[in-house]
Amino acid sequence: MRAVRGEEGAAPVVRDRYFDTLRALALVRVVAYHAFGWPWAGLVLPSMGIMFGLGGTLMARSLRRPAATVLRNRLRRLLPPFWCWGLFVVGAMLARGWMPGWQIVYWVVPLGDPPGSAWGEQAWEILWYLRTYLWFVLLSPLLLRVFRLAPVPVLLLSLAPVVAFQFLWQPPENRFGTGLLDLATYLFCWMLGFAHRDGVLGRLKPAAVVVLSLAALACGAWYAFTHRAEYGTYDLDDIPLAQAFWSAGFVTLLMYSKARLGVGLSGLARLRRLDRLVTVFNARAVTVYLWHELALVLAVPLIDRLWDVPAFEAYLPLESQWFLLGVGWVLIAVFVLLFGWVEDVAARKRPRLLP
Repeated sequence: MRAVRGEEGAAPVVRDRYFDTLRALALVRVVAYHAFGWPWAGLVLPSMGIMFGLGGTLMARSLRRPAATVLRNRLRRLLPPFWCWGLFVVGAMLARGWMPGWQIVYWVVPLGDPPGSAWGEQAWEILWYLRTYLWFVLLSPLLLRVFRLAPVPVLLLSLAPVVAFQFLWQPPENRFGTGLLDLATYLFCWMLGFAHRDGVLGRLKPAAVVVLSLAALACGAWYAFTHRAEYGTYDLDDIPLAQAFWSAGFVTLLMYSKARLGVGLSGLARLRRLDRLVTVFNARAVTVYLWHELALVLAVPLIDRLWDVPAFEAYLPLESQWFLLGVGWVLIAVFVLLFGWVEDVAARKRPRLLP
């Protein structure tokens, strides 16, 4: 663990390398998934479930302070990097003839999915995560209060909304319905973060946690594979009910390993380069997430130009998706250097090229 300065008025935050490493791995998996489109990637590592679980843990810790202060600080840290990225994406879409309506206000505060053109869809389609995260942040003072009334029953019941939406009432296919479904899909993971932070998770009996987690994993996998014909895939990102249960079981086991067994990665500090990489990923998580799709998009025309150089055509694997991923990561690194400092400014820290 290592201490870093927290938000103003708060004690220094002690970084947990186990959670930091999970966040870094989740980001790497997201980038790889968007480069390759592997339908099995979510089964190997449910990145979004992990991200929301960690978000719930951090939010529960922050809410030791007045809720209004916490919400203001969270918005301040999230929105400037989003605005910086949005200037480029919106500007490019406008230059390509996009005509926005009043919904462009969602590019100021993404309480709903920001609108965009079909041309720029690959860049802006990832914003569902920021929208869902923002709503979880805003709802956390209420959710945490409800959770603490009856922690275990509330945690288990947090899977009920996604089940109801699947079998009892289908949310409308609009901004409201999509947002509601995403909240229901990851509600358990967010509440699980509360359970970890409050020590509830660590007090549960191992047998019960393991059995219920495996049952959730089995339910999620069963639903995904038995409904392949309906959805055209077993990709969890396209099947909310399967995503909810698989993420619930997977993230519970990850967090329980930390809470009950004290699993950590303090030895990571001995691997200095890897430890440094984990630090950068965590300090620039919003930048990496926002810019990674744009990096993958720009990698395609860049590789196309390499075909014009005979030596590159002869010796570089220009047709390989792995090469595309490699070029994408180079561009992500460039974007981190160019715009990552916005996260420092948003956190009221001294701007740095790399943390």
